[in-house]
Amino acid sequence: MSPSTVVLDGGWGWVIVVASFMAQLLAYGSPQSVGVLYPEWLHAFQEGKGMTAWVGSLVAGVGLIASPVCSACVDNFGARPVTIFSGVMVAGGLMLSAFAPNVQFLIFSYGIVVGLGCGLVYAATLTITCQYFDKRRGLALGIVTTGTSVGAFIYASAQNELIVLFGLDGCLLIIGALALNLMVCAGFMRPLNMPGYYLKQKAALERNTEEQLFEKPPLDDLKITAGSTSTTAEKTLTVKELLITVDAKDLAVQTEKKKGGLFAGLTIMKVIKKKQQAYCKYMHSMYEILQDQAMVAFCIAIFLFSLGAFPPVLFIEDVAQTQGLIEEVSVIPLVSIGAIATCVGKLALGMLVDIRWINGIYLYGFTMFAGGLALLCIPSTKSYLGLQILSVVLGFFSGNWSLTSYITTKIVGLDRLTQAHGILMFFGGFGIMLGPPVVGWFFDWTQSYDLAFYFSGGCVELGALILFLLNLPCWNRKHSENDRPDVHYTSNCEKVASVA
Repeated sequence: MSPSTVVLDGGWGWVIVVASFMAQLLAYGSPQSVGVLYPEWLHAFQEGKGMTAWVGSLVAGVGLIASPVCSACVDNFGARPVTIFSGVMVAGGLMLSAFAPNVQFLIFSYGIVVGLGCGLVYAATLTITCQYFDKRRGLALGIVTTGTSVGAFIYASAQNELIVLFGLDGCLLIIGALALNLMVCAGFMRPLNMPGYYLKQKAALERNTEEQLFEKPPLDDLKITAGSTSTTAEKTLTVKELLITVDAKDLAVQTEKKKGGLFAGLTIMKVIKKKQQAYCKYMHSMYEILQDQAMVAFCIAIFLFSLGAFPPVLFIEDVAQTQGLIEEVSVIPLVSIGAIATCVGKLALGMLVDIRWINGIYLYGFTMFAGGLALLCIPSTKSYLGLQILSVVLGFFSGNWSLTSYITTKIVGLDRLTQAHGILMFFGGFGIMLGPPVVGWFFDWTQSYDLAFYFSGGCVELGALILFLLNLPCWNRKHSENDRPDVHYTSNCEKVASVA
């Protein structure tokens, strides 16, 4: 398929949306409902809550921290190969977890392997969606990203029933087998633009072809059997072999042209210098981004919100069982209730931020303030109905993740969205990784979740306060908070698709 820059805004694009939605559902279903598995792991391995919590924190945080690497993989190899590879990682990690002898093995198989696979899926699905949509890109991305919440709702109940029927190991094996359907979703991700890796290989192949055009071919290559129809296959095979060895051939040609080790060394030094210049330029750009006071405040807020608001996803079921509010996980777990509320929150907050007179940063700060109050109320709740209500409230305001790309664009502009969003995801992933172990250690220390959730709620409220204070108009920032960002959508995914 020839590369094209035409944005379809429909047609096959809606097939891409469905495939990406299902990919996120299959990949994130189990990690987003890991709270159902957490009590089972505690019972099976008899480890502390802090150590066991690393499994759930890593599976959510690793993908965010590695998001720049995941985006680079998609840019170079394309969404389809990356989704196929991520399907192997997610399915393999889940199946390996069924045979885990201890929590340390689970941290690797479920936390790291599955987490990286999910990060690759997220980057691939958002990138391919951005390539196929321009004017309707916001709607398409909104539909795709709700796949994580829908997956959490379905998988929470499904994993609960599978554990009853087949045990914890059987549940993980079945969920892992379902994750192999990510390869089916990848089959529908027809590339609209040729990935960078193939463009590089094509350019190298064309250079080699030009150099060999006037060379006399070997006599054996001119021998064709009479009536043979296999010349096309032979040519295809030759092209494939050239593509595989093109890098080595390029190096050999360049070395022969220079005719000397000194010149070859100079060529290598030039390449290294170019790489260093690009790296220095990238780091300088990141430094300039972090000079913006609003950006620094937003990074701190994201970190504190992730640190405090993610632990309930992992611990809320154990909280209910520890306080004696319910003997076992309900048919519709609290994780499922929170997931549906998050889905609604993403859509509702996304529509609110589109209203011209609503300030996106203050709206995000309000969601943090309300979510922090819900966390502070968890220790004083003495009924299962109360936990259900708090799960709805906390889940709804956790939908503020849908505002991050909008606010980031408002602060730094569309040109720097790629790097700025990567910085934000690093802070968010770091907070998610630290939150559950800290809460688990509080329980191991006090044998109660009260102090742990007071700490979580306090972190979220502190983040909201910092975000409000550092964004007051009196600070005279460069960009007015009341001005709506002038965002012009573009089909160039290098600027937009890195929202993954």
